[in-house]
Amino acid sequence: MGRHIVCLTFDHDHLSGFIARGLTSPTAVSRGEYDMVVIPRLVALLARYDIKATFFTPGHTIDSSPQAVMPYVETGHELAHHGWTHRLPVTLSREEEEEEIVRGNDSIRRVSGRYARGYRSPAWDLSPHSIELLLKHGIQYDSSLMGHDYDCYYARQGDVVELKEPFVRGRETPLIEMPISWSLDDFPHFEYMRNPNGSIQAGLMNANAVLENFVDDFTYMTEVCPDFGILTYTFHPHVIGRGHRMMMLERLIKRLAAGGAAFMTMEQAMGEWLARRQAAAKAAD
Repeated sequence: MGRHIVCLTFDHDHLSGFIARGLTSPTAVSRGEYDMVVIPRLVALLARYDIKATFFTPGHTIDSSPQAVMPYVETGHELAHHGWTHRLPVTLSREEEEEEIVRGNDSIRRVSGRYARGYRSPAWDLSPHSIELLLKHGIQYDSSLMGHDYDCYYARQGDVVELKEPFVRGRETPLIEMPISWSLDDFPHFEYMRNPNGSIQAGLMNANAVLENFVDDFTYMTEVCPDFGILTYTFHPHVIGRGHRMMMLERLIKRLAAGGAAFMTMEQAMGEWLARRQAAAKAAD
């Protein structure tokens, strides 16, 4: 029987995502603060099924509301890097991006006792400098790219992308990419947003319909990757925390467990992926 790993991940943005969009009214702030109600419920749900998850948490969240972060830090979940603000790296200068990485890592170390091993870009949009800077500051894996569905790979640096020229791939780096997908993220499915530019994100999808999509992605992994695969789901506490969605999340956990899923943190899954690669390389020698 194959080994099929599931990583449940939570982007604990708190207020930072709204502030980065220029949404600072009392209503916007309250939407972010709702996660303080949800976090204890999430931690209890994960404990009920003996699951360790990964929380990608901006430094702004940690420094603004450490009481919202400590429930999952103290119960052994992985605390990973999600910037300090929730600004997209691609919108920042190299110096600004490095400041985000350093400041966010300092916030993580203060509450967890160690620097982050993993990173996820706010809104999943890396800059040309991101991979270099992440490696410089000791990050071992990234979870912002979408070049695979059920396998990790090594992130590239130095791609040449020009409109009227063939695409040229850069060199592989030691940074392990643990890919994600918007289709496995709760935010576009569920969150209703009226953005400052006037655009509307409708959200508010039926949770049971989304559940079927989420389960089918796991089932498909077991069929096309019978020996080994890793599947990552992304949730946001203030989004998944509504009652009917929490019930959906629990149903998801039950159905994945019944299908043979092994739940791990991202760091644990990375370790297993590396061990398998090393064993395969040794066997080939």
